[in-house]
Amino acid sequence: MSRKLRYGMVGGGRGAFIGAVHRIAAAMDQQIELVCGAFSSDPERSKASGADLFLPANRCYGTFAEMILAEKALPADQRMDFIAIVTPNHMHFPPAKMALENGFHVLSDKPATFDLAEAKELAKLVKKTGLLYGLTHNYTGYPLVKQARDMIATGKLGKIRKVVVEYPQGWLATRLEASGQKQAGWRTDPKRSGAGGCVGDIGTHAENLAEYMTGLQISELAADTTSFVKGRKLDDDVNVLLRFKGGAKGVLHSSQISVGEENNLNIRVYGELGGLEWHQNEPNTMLVKWLDQPMQVYRTANGYLCDAAKAAGRTPPAHPEGYLEAFANIYKNFANAIRAREAGQKLAKTDLANDFPKIEDGVRGMAFIKAVVESSAKNAAWTKLDV
Repeated sequence: MSRKLRYGMVGGGRGAFIGAVHRIAAAMDQQIELVCGAFSSDPERSKASGADLFLPANRCYGTFAEMILAEKALPADQRMDFIAIVTPNHMHFPPAKMALENGFHVLSDKPATFDLAEAKELAKLVKKTGLLYGLTHNYTGYPLVKQARDMIATGKLGKIRKVVVEYPQGWLATRLEASGQKQAGWRTDPKRSGAGGCVGDIGTHAENLAEYMTGLQISELAADTTSFVKGRKLDDDVNVLLRFKGGAKGVLHSSQISVGEENNLNIRVYGELGGLEWHQNEPNTMLVKWLDQPMQVYRTANGYLCDAAKAAGRTPPAHPEGYLEAFANIYKNFANAIRAREAGQKLAKTDLANDFPKIEDGVRGMAFIKAVVESSAKNAAWTKLDV
């Protein structure tokens, strides 16, 4: 395929946050271009948002259904190749389902769907169509997260014993949703966010990072969720004990009422031979600790890193790379997977183009949310993930 991939966006119009992040990430490697969109549930706002992005008026659609059907009717050398879904959670499943049914690949913001039943239905549809589905758990795109994953997978730390992953924020320490703030409004609304508030918004990032980095799957958990802010309908603080398949234990903490915290995602993994520590606030540094030698400091973009970590970097050492570049790595790998598919190539699981979160990760994320909510309702009873 000797051209840029073309995509259409669902959501992400005027007043949105994550849509602009997706557009920057998609454009970073000059492999993908935005050609159309249904940017809002309000048709007029959608078309105005498309005009803001200098898209042709006839490619700015009033609804995602209109976009999918109109794009399908276009000649193959003009229509979009995939859709990017950047809506609130309750609107992830409908466009994903319709796109797959009409022959388009899907890249969606997380969590995959509104609830676990939708995620499982979507997984069946992905398998049936054979099309690609990706999920933007963007923290897996950081070079040193990939380095940690490689070190764990190759046994450098020995058998993993303990995982501690945290994602504290403080932006919802007050009832911000009552002020009309758009991002707070939908995230605290069970009709749009789903059964989980904080756990669905950032707890799933922590869950996915722990599983991606260690290669281990959570088998069961004991959770305590709280809505500290008076009048809030969904959780804003989550504390979870984890049991992984294979015997490792873990602790997961996510919070949106931790005053003064920004996006302080961090993880510590301990094996029989060593441990490592990584903080998203300083993503280009990873600490590696050993039983019988001094601590090592790993840095992004150095030649001693594994192939996946080196491929995820774009600049020489000491030039800061961060959130947007990690996000772009999801888009880059997803695009390369589409190119391989169109060329008739079957990718190995270890191929770098296969290194992006998939529908299976989406199902696990929804199962995690469900288990956390159910466990907390039963006074932190141990609860298995329904996957």
